[in-house]
Amino acid sequence: MGRTSKDKRDIYYRKAKEEGYRARSAYKLLQLDQEFDLLKNATNVVDLCAAPGSWSQVVSQRLRELGKHEATIVAVDLQEIAPIEGVTILKGDITSRPTVEAILREFESGAVDVVLSDGAPDVTGLHDLDEYIQSELILSALNVATFLLSKGGTFVAKVFRGKDTCGVFSRLSAFFENVTIAKPRSSRNSSIEAFFVCRGYSKPSFWEPTLSLHQSPCAEVFTGSKIHEELSSQERRNVIMPFVSCGDLSCYDADMAYDIDKDSLESTTATKSLPPVQAPIHVAYESALARKRAPKTHHQNLL
Repeated sequence: MGRTSKDKRDIYYRKAKEEGYRARSAYKLLQLDQEFDLLKNATNVVDLCAAPGSWSQVVSQRLRELGKHEATIVAVDLQEIAPIEGVTILKGDITSRPTVEAILREFESGAVDVVLSDGAPDVTGLHDLDEYIQSELILSALNVATFLLSKGGTFVAKVFRGKDTCGVFSRLSAFFENVTIAKPRSSRNSSIEAFFVCRGYSKPSFWEPTLSLHQSPCAEVFTGSKIHEELSSQERRNVIMPFVSCGDLSCYDADMAYDIDKDSLESTTATKSLPPVQAPIHVAYESALARKRAPKTHHQNLL
């Protein structure tokens, strides 16, 4: 596709390349932080499902701006993440106990102020299925957060809004004093994604975080009898989910296709094409190169 394709005209895609972010999703966290001051009082931060690392870039940059040079930031993902200044990168499955223990070892105090999760499954296009899988991912991240968060901590997770959103909201409300659904302006209106912003963590008396080999953490959250009792009392209050739009009218509209600067196009100087912020860690043809460079066996020589 040429440079005037839809992706290239996306203003946040272009801004991310210009400002050195690895993905346009960086602006979602920037706008959430602007609205809720998520990182103002944070010293220890964990970024789950962090690849390619744009949210960790924002956290590192923001904490340096606040003068918190001794802050501990940990990014976790199953995929490899290229190094980020001021960020400890771990490769692992967030539903496994060794990964959670590895995260805890990075914090001397053993307590985390903010847990972020911008993870999402590969979208199938079947909305009910995508919403269900995303809800399961939120609850997996919540289970990990209960191992890590200090009292009063913050948890942010991506959600695909649908018919099950109310149920997830109720379950999050059992752990946090304030739960809000937020839609950053950099998130396209055509997208069903939004973010749960959960503040004021308080571990319920009945809750013990677990990473059982025989039962998924999601099932623990959904089927625990004590949490059902707690949720039943909450649901009787008929609480309405708060919804906030982040970013004022001065922000760019993610659904608009902005033209490339006309002045630069009409001038003698051509518009400069910027290289990727982060080159692939492993190129698609890496395995083919490895096979080509490997010494040939006697059988291969005969062929």
